[in-house]
Amino acid sequence: MGIGLHNLTYKNGARGHKRKVSGRGLGSGSTRGFKGNKGQGQRITGNVRPGFEGGQTPLYRRVSKVGFNNYEFATNYNVITLAQIVQYKILDVNQTTLKSLLTNKKWPIKIIGSNDVKLPALKVSVDKISAGAKKLIEDANGTVTIVTTFTKKLPAKKVDKKAVRKSKKVEA
Repeated sequence: MGIGLHNLTYKNGARGHKRKVSGRGLGSGSTRGFKGNKGQGQRITGNVRPGFEGGQTPLYRRVSKVGFNNYEFATNYNVITLAQIVQYKILDVNQTTLKSLLTNKKWPIKIIGSNDVKLPALKVSVDKISAGAKKLIEDANGTVTIVTTFTKKLPAKKVDKKAVRKSKKVEA
């Protein structure tokens, strides 16, 4: 089969398309730079934040907020595994010796266990410990003491003044 007009093709890359250049006259394909006709979005400073609805009260403010958020009441812990304690060769486990492993120094410490670790005799004094970790430490002739170094700060409760007055009258 020979070369004919029906089977001639260009080599790949021989007829590469030019990069689209916008806003450079009528021949460039767009007199508006592909940004539409006038308005805020066409301007240089026209970028608006997500959720902006042109000054109208946005949806996230129109929809009512319903439900309970546990953020104020949640207790966060610095969770440390027995594998980490063995890795760093800590024998006396407490707030000061675990300083480098803590996420937040204000949070209480909780130790959790793992079965694949060979433990030495540890002396542990932390705020909280899992039952499995406690059993593993005591099986390795270690001691566990629970020390509460933190106090949980709860939001102030509202006092019903009328109820207080009534209770004082009843007592008198």
